Amino acid sequence: MSQTKFYRPNVAAVIVSHEYPDKKEIFIAERNDMNNVWQFPQGGIDEGESAEEALFRELKEEIGTKKIEIIAEYPDWIAYDFPSHVAAKMTPFAGQKQRYYLVRLKEGAKIDLDTKHPEFKQYRFVSMDELFENIAHFKKPIYEQVILHFKAEGYL
Repeated sequence: MSQTKFYRPNVAAVIVSHEYPDKKEIFIAERNDMNNVWQFPQGGIDEGESAEEALFRELKEEIGTKKIEIIAEYPDWIAYDFPSHVAAKMTPFAGQKQRYYLVRLKEGAKIDLDTKHPEFKQYRFVSMDELFENIAHFKKPIYEQVILHFKAEGYL
């Protein structure tokens, strides 16, 4: 008998600065619960919430601003399984299915990681080459897939 896997609906933001498209650097942040683990802001979609509503809420909760404009959306949901050490904490979910958005910070938007429930301890904007040097965890293949898509579409 096969078990059905449950995937947590989630959104993720590939953020570029307000200087985009002149500057195509990408925002990454270091998790505050793990050393040297850098990622895009992301979070779950609440019951009754659209993916776009979750995107704006999660950005406010994680980086202190929702002053962004959506440039593009990855066309499909991307699902992945959690590594075993993460899956144990995320029961009943085997992984996540994510919607990725390419977003631009609006001029004057202020990033503030000192939020009600801080998830990140520092952030920086990096080139695409630096991005993949800094993402060494299980999400790297997904990040590559999303970035290559946005690049092929002429956004990055």
